[in-house]
Amino acid sequence: MNPSPFDQHLFDRMVEIRRDLHRYPELAFEERRTAERVGAALDALGIPHRPVAGTGVVADLPGPAGVSVVALRADLDALPVTEETGLPFASVHDGVMHACGHDGHTAMLLGAAAYLQREETLPAPVRLIFQPAEETGTGAPALIEAGILDGVGLIFGGHLDRLYAAGQMVVTTGPVNASTDEFVIELSGPGGHAARPHESVDPIVAGSHLIAALQTLVSRTVDPTRAAVVSVGQFHAGTAPNVLARRARLDGTMRAQHPDVRRQLIEALHRTAEATAAAHGVSVTVRVVTGTPPVVNAPQPTALAHEAAVRAVGPEQLASLATQNMGGEDFGFYVERTAGCYVRIGARPAGESFPAHSSKFQFDERALAVGAAYFYHVALVAGRALAQRP
Repeated sequence: MNPSPFDQHLFDRMVEIRRDLHRYPELAFEERRTAERVGAALDALGIPHRPVAGTGVVADLPGPAGVSVVALRADLDALPVTEETGLPFASVHDGVMHACGHDGHTAMLLGAAAYLQREETLPAPVRLIFQPAEETGTGAPALIEAGILDGVGLIFGGHLDRLYAAGQMVVTTGPVNASTDEFVIELSGPGGHAARPHESVDPIVAGSHLIAALQTLVSRTVDPTRAAVVSVGQFHAGTAPNVLARRARLDGTMRAQHPDVRRQLIEALHRTAEATAAAHGVSVTVRVVTGTPPVVNAPQPTALAHEAAVRAVGPEQLASLATQNMGGEDFGFYVERTAGCYVRIGARPAGESFPAHSSKFQFDERALAVGAAYFYHVALVAGRALAQRP
């Protein structure tokens, strides 16, 4: 069997599911209705399924004994965004919107499930993972703790991308998403009168110097051929114009596409904060809240994904990664433990295009059929590769 990327009957069904999910979005670990809709779609296909991590759904399609599992992953959750698309199926929940395409990802994987269910035999078992809480970076760890990767030999995921036209795909070896660590730095002193600064120390001045110093971490710590970001997003201090603040707090984010760069940035953050505080005579505490790891596509599963993408859309429709992506994706937790590949699926809408997480984000629904065909093909291509392993 070799399904067309535009199988009309299945395409219509995927559009119906996607629009229903879009109309009723749910936030991380609240995806109860979404999970019910996924379960109903799997029931209609005759595919057994079970809950995982509260609001997730997992289904296993059988394959030969002794062969590792091919895992295919989609995400379920929406964002705390008030929708402004004007779509006829816009969100009915105030302040909640599918502004990142997860409704589309879910519909794609259900489409792939329909294709796979038509196969008389599969070269390897296939696990369909409908994951909650991607946007908070907590869904993948919860599923891993629940054993979702048990027996898995390869894992594949993908994301709709407005930078590419519907029908295009991007398959890239190496880093495709960045780590998403956050930091909190607190500087403190005894406080005092702003007219007599010599009697105290000033955490605001120290914090200002520290913000400037942190901007050198990337330019003077990181290999310039490797993408990284350090940004301070919040600076809180002071209670009155004539009072030297007792405390100043800096909150920010660090992004890196390589694990070693991630470690460099964390070490340099501590070193720079401590040295700046010492230079200004203030006390300092540094707290790093680790987020999602970078998503790094390993060569072997990427080669399999490339073959599957060619089967799904043809070689002329494969595009190069247009720009370095510093956004996070908790798929990184999976590829830390199991070889995998994360692809981009073109979905640029007609007219003006708005970025993911925007209140006006939307995508070309023709991408749903492309994603379903890709997931179908990668399950078979990767399954044959796993079946040949000793």
